[in-house]
Amino acid sequence: MRPRAAAGAAAVAVALAALLGWRLAPEEAPAADTPATLAGPKLMAWPPPPGAMATSTTATAGASAPRAGAPLSPLGEAERRAQRQLWQGRLERARATLDGYRASAQYPHESRPIEEHPDQLRPFDPIAEERSLRMPGGTAPQGVKLLTTQERVFASGTESSRVTLALQDLQGRALPLRVSRAVIREVTPPGATARTAEFTPDANDAGRAGDARAGDGVITVLMHPAAQGFGEFAGTVRLELLLDHAGQPGFLYFDLVYSPETAAVWLPGVREAASPAGIDFFVKAQVRLPGRYVVSARIDDAAGEPVALAQFNGEVKAGEQEFRLPVFGKLLRDKAPAMPLKVRDIEAFLLKPDAFPDRVMLPRRAGVQHTSRVHPIASFSNAEWSGEEKTRYLTELTKDVDEAERQVQRLGP
Repeated sequence: MRPRAAAGAAAVAVALAALLGWRLAPEEAPAADTPATLAGPKLMAWPPPPGAMATSTTATAGASAPRAGAPLSPLGEAERRAQRQLWQGRLERARATLDGYRASAQYPHESRPIEEHPDQLRPFDPIAEERSLRMPGGTAPQGVKLLTTQERVFASGTESSRVTLALQDLQGRALPLRVSRAVIREVTPPGATARTAEFTPDANDAGRAGDARAGDGVITVLMHPAAQGFGEFAGTVRLELLLDHAGQPGFLYFDLVYSPETAAVWLPGVREAASPAGIDFFVKAQVRLPGRYVVSARIDDAAGEPVALAQFNGEVKAGEQEFRLPVFGKLLRDKAPAMPLKVRDIEAFLLKPDAFPDRVMLPRRAGVQHTSRVHPIASFSNAEWSGEEKTRYLTELTKDVDEAERQVQRLGP
């Protein structure tokens, strides 16, 4: 290699080594107040800290570190732009998170617009499914559909759950279906022995044992643990069905999570109290088992249009207790529902953490349970919900935005 070419190659090698040494240098410690939401790959400070571009002792006589304010190399400029783009993306996400929280935190947790909870709109509707007529691992025949419903999946005390089955062709015409075997049994862990005997329920289309109408092609089976030998059992009760249609077999099962306990007994009536903060509805119960109760009610307007989901979630003692179900004032101002309001479909359970079943249901209070007085919408406050939790979240989310803005400005245009 010619001397001039060798010197040139050495200079290039030194420059690359110096740049690589800076890229691999230990990263500076993040600021103590760097928010958790911006956690991720650490970014090197820009411009590089003094000494990061230290020259090599083997550099040629003309090589030296860039002077302060000197233009960056194309590679350094690309690195700066990449960092700025990353922080700009973080800034946009931080702003969106802050704006989203502000919008959602206008109302308290226990009083929310019903559209936020579409699954809570009709809580007592049976669970309806379209399933296949087949054995496990087998194939299903073409041109038929098996329609099933289950009234509930949690039950307590003397509650029951009605299961229905109907076989149809693709035009919706009823097809003959036979239940060749039906059994209800407890579901036990692997290796465990069942503590209760199996029960054979009445699966019929004859208008008895819970069947709504005889001969309509809908077979009904009633799961009623307290009356079927499971009154002392807490856990999952399973209904297993062997089916047959024109020689085509099928198998289905339905699970019901059951608790024999009675947590509380409802007391009659619903009380209401209005103020500028909103309308509070109170339901009363005689609590037998103290603990955390979750109570939910749907609030409709005068025309039956859903407005809000009102909830209670808190610890209560044994004895006669009231559960407060609030409808927030600003929510009423924003929705402007037609008065009077209607309270319907109240459901409740005692939560049992670290246990199975994890809840004890209270009896359902289906349908309209109370109609409110007529309150002028203008009588309610338009103020947003405020509280320690909201202040704390807004403070932390604002820190995220401020930090991202500082980094974007530091990295320049």
